[in-house]
Amino acid sequence: MTQTSMTQDAFARPAASADPRLTAAPRRRLLGASLGATLLAGLGAGGARAQGIEQVKILYGFPPGSAGDTVARRVGEKLAGSAYTRTAGVVENKPGAGGRIALDLAKIAPADGSTLVLTPFSCTSIYPHIYSKLSYDPVRDFTPVSIAAIMHHGLAIGPLVPASVKTVKEFLAWAKANPNQASYGSPAAGSTPHFIGALLGMNNGVDMKHVPYRGSVPGVTDVVGGQLAAMVTPSGDFIPNHRAGKLRLIATSGSARSPFTPEVATFAEQGFPELTTEEWFGFYAPARTPAATVAAANVAINAALKDKAVIDSLAIAGLQASGSTPEEMSRSQRAEFERWGPLVKRIGFTAES
Repeated sequence: MTQTSMTQDAFARPAASADPRLTAAPRRRLLGASLGATLLAGLGAGGARAQGIEQVKILYGFPPGSAGDTVARRVGEKLAGSAYTRTAGVVENKPGAGGRIALDLAKIAPADGSTLVLTPFSCTSIYPHIYSKLSYDPVRDFTPVSIAAIMHHGLAIGPLVPASVKTVKEFLAWAKANPNQASYGSPAAGSTPHFIGALLGMNNGVDMKHVPYRGSVPGVTDVVGGQLAAMVTPSGDFIPNHRAGKLRLIATSGSARSPFTPEVATFAEQGFPELTTEEWFGFYAPARTPAATVAAANVAINAALKDKAVIDSLAIAGLQASGSTPEEMSRSQRAEFERWGPLVKRIGFTAES
């Protein structure tokens, strides 16, 4: 049995009914009033054991300076002194393979709470559809801990595209007229931004070459430098250059405009509702991590996400702090897996293609 089929079987196991609002695109999760009390009540002696964790390592599969890296570092700083860990979490960037290297390392890490991995949902909900021999099983090898932040993706164009191009439709017209320059970058092959760009071209009869990068930063740099026409990536990674006039953010993927770039219309507003999606970054622990330890980590992470300094830091990166229970995260992971399967099949992309 292939790893992909194992994952599909695992997702197919009976589960609690998902919130129907999660079946199209993840929305901001608001913790129930009883969450903290419920989890804290379950800590008991396990909470005291979790307090013995001297330091937590947070693995992140993309380069420093990207949106998710901000989440890992700001949340990690606030874990110190909690029932989960005595000191601040230490972030280890493991870029490459579209985030899979970090997950491979987390899979084999000790299941004692000393290691977490932060990842976008594409690595656990989309990759099973594109890798026939995925080296980890997103359901069986990891335990959801908490969603941490919600992001909108954005489409930005740089100086390679004429300044007169200001909308998605105008960009598509330019791309069709300039096929040799019609390209877009994404932070990884098989990522959500990759498929947003692919669907944009496919649905509108425009052949746009996809250029995968190892994270957002190098692709954004090439757009600003005029080596690449466009980039699809978390919109927060565009904000400094967008505000400085070095590139033009022309669309975002949320169901409503991003509060961080309210002047930028969504894809849906511009006539492309099928590109509406809101992706989350979430924390996982290795499978078989004790439930009490997961509960302690969840309480510490959600407390950090309510800290104003963390909220403000994430806002600078274009991210909305948004915690969850492990169960809510698991249901959303499953919903996104089911949503993206048919889309990936339609695009026809696999790791071998």
